[in-house]
Amino acid sequence: MTAPESGRWKEKPPPTKAWKGKQGRSRTILAAEQDRAAGGRDRRMVDLGDGRFARASIELKLLPRTRRIRAYLRWSDKGRSPAEYVGEVTNDTRTANLAQAWGMARVAGLLAEQRPPEDSWATSPAVRSVMQGNRGKDTKPEVRLRSLLHAEGLRYRVGIRPLPDLRRTADVVFPKARLAVFVDGCFWHGCPEHHRPSTKNSEFWREKIEGNRRRDAETDGLLRDAGWQVIRVWEHEDLAEAAERIRSLLLARGRAAGGGVGLQPEPTE
Repeated sequence: MTAPESGRWKEKPPPTKAWKGKQGRSRTILAAEQDRAAGGRDRRMVDLGDGRFARASIELKLLPRTRRIRAYLRWSDKGRSPAEYVGEVTNDTRTANLAQAWGMARVAGLLAEQRPPEDSWATSPAVRSVMQGNRGKDTKPEVRLRSLLHAEGLRYRVGIRPLPDLRRTADVVFPKARLAVFVDGCFWHGCPEHHRPSTKNSEFWREKIEGNRRRDAETDGLLRDAGWQVIRVWEHEDLAEAAERIRSLLLARGRAAGGGVGLQPEPTE
Protein backbone atom coordinates (compact mmCIF):
# COMPACT_ATOMS: atom_id res chain seq x y z
CA MET A 1 0.00 0.00 0.00
CA THR A 2 1.52 3.28 -1.10
CA ALA A 3 1.65 6.17 1.31
CA PRO A 4 -0.83 9.00 0.76
CA GLU A 5 0.50 11.84 -1.38
CA SER A 6 1.05 14.82 0.89
CA GLY A 7 -0.74 17.87 -0.45
CA ARG A 8 -2.41 15.87 -3.22
CA TRP A 9 -4.80 18.73 -3.99
CA LYS A 10 -2.83 21.87 -3.10
CA GLU A 11 -4.12 24.21 -5.75
CA LYS A 12 -7.79 23.21 -5.89
CA PRO A 13 -10.24 20.98 -4.01
CA PRO A 14 -10.50 17.32 -5.03
CA PRO A 15 -13.27 16.48 -7.51
CA THR A 16 -16.64 15.70 -5.93
CA LYS A 17 -16.56 12.22 -7.49
CA ALA A 18 -13.48 11.44 -5.38
CA TRP A 19 -15.42 11.24 -2.14
CA LYS A 20 -19.15 11.88 -2.62
CA GLY A 21 -21.59 9.31 -3.99
CA LYS A 22 -24.72 10.01 -6.00
CA GLN A 23 -27.75 11.18 -4.05
CA GLY A 24 -30.82 8.97 -3.62
CA ARG A 25 -29.11 5.60 -3.79
CA SER A 26 -30.79 2.76 -1.93
CA ARG A 27 -29.25 0.92 0.99
CA THR A 28 -28.87 -2.13 -1.24
CA ILE A 29 -26.81 -0.19 -3.78
CA LEU A 30 -24.70 1.40 -1.05
CA ALA A 31 -24.02 -2.00 0.55
CA ALA A 32 -23.04 -3.46 -2.83
CA GLU A 33 -20.61 -0.58 -3.34
CA GLN A 34 -18.96 -1.32 0.02
CA ASP A 35 -18.88 -5.07 -0.72
CA ARG A 36 -17.05 -4.51 -4.02
CA ALA A 37 -14.54 -2.12 -2.49
CA ALA A 38 -13.80 -4.45 0.44
CA GLY A 39 -13.45 -7.51 -1.79
CA GLY A 40 -16.58 -9.26 -0.52
CA ARG A 41 -19.36 -8.93 2.03
CA ASP A 42 -17.58 -11.24 4.46
CA ARG A 43 -14.46 -9.02 4.41
CA ARG A 44 -16.21 -6.07 6.08
CA MET A 45 -16.37 -7.46 9.60
CA VAL A 46 -15.09 -5.93 12.85
CA ASP A 47 -14.71 -7.88 16.07
CA LEU A 48 -16.83 -6.44 18.90
CA GLY A 49 -15.57 -8.94 21.46
CA ASP A 50 -17.46 -11.66 23.33
CA GLY A 51 -17.94 -13.51 20.07
CA ARG A 52 -19.86 -10.65 18.48
CA PHE A 53 -19.15 -9.18 15.05
CA ALA A 54 -20.53 -6.24 13.05
CA ARG A 55 -20.41 -5.39 9.37
CA ALA A 56 -18.63 -2.08 8.85
CA SER A 57 -18.60 0.55 6.11
CA ILE A 58 -16.08 3.13 4.98
CA GLU A 59 -17.13 6.77 5.21
CA LEU A 60 -15.22 9.39 3.21
CA LYS A 61 -15.07 12.97 4.51
CA LEU A 62 -13.62 16.02 2.80
CA LEU A 63 -11.78 18.57 4.95
CA PRO A 64 -12.40 21.78 2.95
CA ARG A 65 -9.67 23.83 4.61
CA THR A 66 -6.87 21.33 4.05
CA ARG A 67 -8.38 19.84 0.86
CA ARG A 68 -7.83 16.33 2.10
CA ILE A 69 -10.10 13.29 2.08
CA ARG A 70 -10.18 11.23 5.25
CA ALA A 71 -11.55 7.71 5.55
CA TYR A 72 -13.33 6.37 8.64
CA LEU A 73 -14.46 2.84 9.45
CA ARG A 74 -17.99 2.86 10.90
CA TRP A 75 -20.25 0.17 12.30
CA SER A 76 -23.23 -0.29 14.61
CA ASP A 77 -23.09 -1.67 18.15
CA LYS A 78 -26.16 -1.68 20.43
CA GLY A 79 -27.56 1.56 19.04
CA ARG A 80 -24.20 3.31 18.93
CA SER A 81 -22.21 4.10 15.76
CA PRO A 82 -18.51 3.92 16.64
CA ALA A 83 -15.94 5.16 14.12
CA GLU A 84 -12.23 4.47 13.66
CA TYR A 85 -9.99 6.79 11.65
CA VAL A 86 -8.32 4.84 8.85
CA GLY A 87 -6.25 7.43 7.03
CA GLU A 88 -6.17 9.82 4.10
CA VAL A 89 -7.02 8.63 0.60
CA THR A 90 -5.64 10.20 -2.55
CA ASN A 91 -7.45 8.96 -5.64
CA ASP A 92 -9.65 10.84 -8.10
CA THR A 93 -12.66 8.50 -7.79
CA ARG A 94 -14.79 7.37 -4.87
CA THR A 95 -14.49 3.73 -5.99
CA ALA A 96 -10.70 3.82 -5.83
CA ASN A 97 -10.69 5.68 -2.50
CA LEU A 98 -13.05 3.18 -0.89
CA ALA A 99 -10.85 0.30 -2.05
CA GLN A 100 -7.75 2.09 -0.77
CA ALA A 101 -9.39 2.73 2.60
CA TRP A 102 -10.47 -0.90 3.01
CA GLY A 103 -6.92 -1.99 2.23
CA MET A 104 -5.54 0.42 4.82
CA ALA A 105 -8.04 -0.81 7.42
CA ARG A 106 -7.02 -4.39 6.74
CA VAL A 107 -3.31 -3.62 7.03
CA ALA A 108 -3.97 -1.75 10.30
CA GLY A 109 -5.66 -4.84 11.76
CA LEU A 110 -9.04 -3.16 12.15
CA LEU A 111 -10.94 -5.96 10.40
CA ALA A 112 -11.63 -9.52 11.50
CA GLU A 113 -12.68 -12.80 9.92
CA GLN A 114 -15.90 -14.14 11.31
CA ARG A 115 -15.78 -17.92 11.38
CA PRO A 116 -18.93 -19.88 10.47
CA PRO A 117 -20.84 -21.47 13.37
CA GLU A 118 -19.50 -24.87 14.46
CA ASP A 119 -22.58 -26.63 13.08
CA SER A 120 -22.42 -24.84 9.72
CA TRP A 121 -21.73 -26.81 6.54
CA ALA A 122 -19.68 -23.91 5.17
CA THR A 123 -15.90 -24.10 5.38
CA SER A 124 -15.41 -20.32 5.22
CA PRO A 125 -17.38 -17.09 5.57
CA ALA A 126 -17.37 -16.73 1.76
CA VAL A 127 -18.91 -20.17 1.26
CA ARG A 128 -21.47 -19.49 3.97
CA SER A 129 -22.41 -16.23 2.26
CA VAL A 130 -23.01 -18.07 -1.02
CA MET A 131 -25.11 -20.69 0.76
CA GLN A 132 -27.21 -18.02 2.50
CA GLY A 133 -27.71 -16.31 -0.84
CA ASN A 134 -29.32 -19.44 -2.27
CA ARG A 135 -32.87 -18.77 -1.15
CA GLY A 136 -35.29 -21.66 -1.07
CA LYS A 137 -38.32 -19.59 -2.06
CA ASP A 138 -39.11 -16.56 -4.21
CA THR A 139 -35.71 -16.51 -5.88
CA LYS A 140 -35.17 -13.95 -8.64
CA PRO A 141 -35.61 -16.56 -11.42
CA GLU A 142 -38.86 -17.79 -9.81
CA VAL A 143 -40.30 -14.30 -9.49
CA ARG A 144 -39.29 -13.40 -13.04
CA LEU A 145 -40.80 -16.58 -14.49
CA ARG A 146 -44.06 -16.02 -12.61
CA SER A 147 -44.22 -12.46 -13.92
CA LEU A 148 -43.79 -13.68 -17.50
CA LEU A 149 -46.46 -16.34 -17.07
CA HIS A 150 -48.87 -13.85 -15.55
CA ALA A 151 -48.27 -11.47 -18.47
CA GLU A 152 -49.34 -14.28 -20.80
CA GLY A 153 -52.69 -14.40 -19.02
CA LEU A 154 -51.84 -17.62 -17.19
CA ARG A 155 -52.96 -18.17 -13.61
CA TYR A 156 -51.28 -20.54 -11.23
CA ARG A 157 -50.61 -21.49 -7.62
CA VAL A 158 -47.27 -20.82 -5.96
CA GLY A 159 -45.32 -23.10 -3.62
CA ILE A 160 -47.90 -25.83 -3.06
CA ARG A 161 -47.83 -29.61 -3.09
CA PRO A 162 -49.14 -31.00 -6.40
CA LEU A 163 -50.05 -34.16 -4.47
CA PRO A 164 -51.33 -33.29 -0.97
CA ASP A 165 -50.03 -36.56 0.50
CA LEU A 166 -46.56 -36.15 -1.03
CA ARG A 167 -44.27 -33.76 0.86
CA ARG A 168 -42.79 -32.23 -2.29
CA THR A 169 -43.52 -28.60 -3.15
CA ALA A 170 -43.44 -27.23 -6.69
CA ASP A 171 -42.58 -23.61 -7.43
CA VAL A 172 -45.41 -22.98 -9.90
CA VAL A 173 -48.46 -25.25 -10.14
CA PHE A 174 -51.34 -25.38 -12.62
CA PRO A 175 -53.80 -27.69 -10.78
CA LYS A 176 -56.41 -28.00 -13.55
CA ALA A 177 -53.81 -28.84 -16.16
CA ARG A 178 -51.92 -31.03 -13.67
CA LEU A 179 -48.66 -29.30 -14.53
CA ALA A 180 -45.91 -28.74 -11.97
CA VAL A 181 -42.98 -26.40 -12.64
CA PHE A 182 -39.73 -26.45 -10.66
CA VAL A 183 -37.10 -23.69 -10.92
CA ASP A 184 -33.82 -25.34 -9.94
CA GLY A 185 -30.73 -23.53 -8.70
CA CYS A 186 -27.52 -24.55 -10.43
CA PHE A 187 -25.62 -25.08 -7.18
CA TRP A 188 -28.07 -27.10 -5.10
CA HIS A 189 -29.47 -29.23 -7.91
CA GLY A 190 -26.19 -30.04 -9.67
CA CYS A 191 -26.57 -28.23 -12.98
CA PRO A 192 -24.58 -30.17 -15.62
CA GLU A 193 -23.39 -26.89 -17.17
CA HIS A 194 -22.48 -24.79 -14.15
CA HIS A 195 -22.06 -27.03 -11.13
CA ARG A 196 -18.42 -27.35 -10.07
CA PRO A 197 -17.48 -29.92 -7.42
CA SER A 198 -16.23 -28.37 -4.20
CA THR A 199 -12.55 -28.83 -3.41
CA LYS A 200 -13.26 -28.65 0.34
CA ASN A 201 -15.39 -31.23 2.11
CA SER A 202 -15.71 -32.72 -1.36
CA GLU A 203 -17.21 -36.01 -0.19
CA PHE A 204 -19.90 -34.27 1.86
CA TRP A 205 -20.91 -31.96 -0.98
CA ARG A 206 -20.83 -34.73 -3.56
CA GLU A 207 -23.26 -36.77 -1.46
CA LYS A 208 -25.41 -33.70 -0.76
CA ILE A 209 -25.82 -32.76 -4.44
CA GLU A 210 -26.28 -36.36 -5.57
CA GLY A 211 -28.97 -36.73 -2.92
CA ASN A 212 -30.76 -33.68 -4.29
CA ARG A 213 -30.57 -35.09 -7.80
CA ARG A 214 -32.03 -38.41 -6.69
CA ARG A 215 -34.82 -36.63 -4.85
CA ASP A 216 -35.62 -34.56 -7.96
CA ALA A 217 -35.79 -37.67 -10.13
CA GLU A 218 -37.97 -39.45 -7.57
CA THR A 219 -40.32 -36.44 -7.38
CA ASP A 220 -40.64 -36.33 -11.16
CA GLY A 221 -41.43 -40.05 -11.29
CA LEU A 222 -44.05 -39.92 -8.55
CA LEU A 223 -45.82 -36.96 -10.12
CA ARG A 224 -45.85 -38.53 -13.59
CA ASP A 225 -47.18 -41.78 -12.17
CA ALA A 226 -50.05 -39.72 -10.72
CA GLY A 227 -50.82 -38.17 -14.11
CA TRP A 228 -48.91 -34.92 -13.73
CA GLN A 229 -46.61 -33.27 -16.27
CA VAL A 230 -43.34 -31.93 -14.86
CA ILE A 231 -41.20 -29.10 -16.21
CA ARG A 232 -37.85 -28.23 -14.68
CA VAL A 233 -36.25 -24.87 -15.44
CA TRP A 234 -32.62 -24.15 -14.59
CA GLU A 235 -31.99 -20.74 -13.08
CA HIS A 236 -29.53 -19.94 -15.89
CA GLU A 237 -32.06 -20.56 -18.67
CA ASP A 238 -33.70 -17.88 -20.80
CA LEU A 239 -36.86 -17.42 -18.73
CA ALA A 240 -38.85 -15.98 -21.61
CA GLU A 241 -38.21 -19.19 -23.54
CA ALA A 242 -39.12 -21.24 -20.47
CA ALA A 243 -42.40 -19.32 -20.11
CA GLU A 244 -43.23 -19.99 -23.77
CA ARG A 245 -42.45 -23.69 -23.28
CA ILE A 246 -44.86 -23.81 -20.35
CA ARG A 247 -47.57 -21.94 -22.28
CA SER A 248 -47.23 -24.28 -25.26
CA LEU A 249 -47.51 -27.35 -23.06
CA LEU A 250 -50.60 -25.93 -21.36
CA LEU A 251 -52.20 -25.34 -24.76
CA ALA A 252 -51.36 -28.88 -25.88
CA ARG A 253 -52.78 -30.41 -22.71
CA GLY A 254 -55.86 -28.22 -23.07
CA ARG A 255 -56.48 -29.43 -26.60
CA ALA A 256 -55.97 -33.04 -25.55
CA ALA A 257 -58.51 -32.56 -22.78
CA GLY A 258 -60.96 -30.96 -25.18
CA GLY A 259 -60.85 -27.53 -23.57
CA GLY A 260 -58.65 -24.74 -22.28
CA VAL A 261 -57.17 -26.67 -19.40
CA GLY A 262 -54.50 -24.56 -17.71
CA LEU A 263 -55.52 -21.39 -19.52
CA GLN A 264 -58.65 -20.80 -17.49
CA PRO A 265 -58.21 -18.43 -14.51
CA GLU A 266 -57.01 -20.21 -11.40
CA PRO A 267 -56.24 -18.90 -7.92
CA THR A 268 -52.85 -17.22 -8.06
CA GLU A 269 -50.00 -16.79 -5.60
